[in-house]
Amino acid sequence: MATLTLRDARKRYGSTDVIHGVSLDVADGEFIVIVGPSGCGKSTLLRMVAGLERITGGEVRIAGERVNDREPMERNIAMVFQNYALYPHMSVADNMGYALKIAGRPKPEIAARVAEAARMLQLEDYLARKPRELSGGQRQRVAMGRAIVRDPAVFLFDEPLSNLDAKLRVQMRLEIKSLQRKLGVTALYVTHDQVEAMTLADRMVVMNAGRAEQIGTPLEVYERPATVFAAQFIGSPAMNVVPGVAEGRAVRLANGAVVPTATEARGPVLLGLRPEHLVRDAGGPIALTLRMAEPLGANTLVHGEVAGVAPDFVASLAGVYREGDLPAVLHLSIPPASAHVFDAETGQRIGAA
Repeated sequence: MATLTLRDARKRYGSTDVIHGVSLDVADGEFIVIVGPSGCGKSTLLRMVAGLERITGGEVRIAGERVNDREPMERNIAMVFQNYALYPHMSVADNMGYALKIAGRPKPEIAARVAEAARMLQLEDYLARKPRELSGGQRQRVAMGRAIVRDPAVFLFDEPLSNLDAKLRVQMRLEIKSLQRKLGVTALYVTHDQVEAMTLADRMVVMNAGRAEQIGTPLEVYERPATVFAAQFIGSPAMNVVPGVAEGRAVRLANGAVVPTATEARGPVLLGLRPEHLVRDAGGPIALTLRMAEPLGANTLVHGEVAGVAPDFVASLAGVYREGDLPAVLHLSIPPASAHVFDAETGQRIGAA
């Protein structure tokens, strides 16, 4: 396997910059997930690593070697696409072994590698079938098998689970992570799905408008978001972010309510409150006028308005509540250590990163 390094990687189309100097060091065997909304540049960044998009600034290194000017086939990478990209007229075995055949590898070696990949992916019974005879999950396994047989330095995944239903996505997510650990392969995985990012990643790169907003482990990004964007993108439901004025270790909201925090700050700020960290408290400073309750089984999402502060605010309460079970105005508080404080102008986190 190999390390992967991006140094101030940039991409420009004409006069338009779409990737703005991303730097990243990926350790040998590490699983990195690039996550962000549509149009943020995550797939473009992946294609720059693959050589499918020419880098216009900075450099890409694989196993310590600069590969900016190398063709995709010269980079010793394997890519798994969203649409599988299988040859419809070929059998599963031929699809999996095609790259080795083109490379002129001996037939016994191709057969052995295909058989081993099929065993790992539980495809032994499907080797003679055509892609049209397979389910979506089986086709995705074939696409992964085709990558495995090449024994690449780096695996690249471009939203590989987007075409699968919810239940199959969960199953395939577990299989990909298990396979990556078993092979010890270096992997770069692109997704817009934060659940995939949180569960798969050793570290994640949160992308926003062509920039790496934050790089860290899933829990680091969740617990200590570096920016308002990262805070609201990671976590479901999204973090509530409301304006206020910091007064030492507290933030005064526009309606006069004072929310204690663990962060020392002064002046205009944005206060971030995760729905799952809010608790019912008769003396709590946040007065939520109830609009709707959504019982989800283990917890209930409570939607409403905080007068003078936020027209749309959500809390996640442990237990099952229906609208008739809750008062018209629900008072909430939050542990000071769970209240996130951001600079009102820059959106950057205030306090320890």
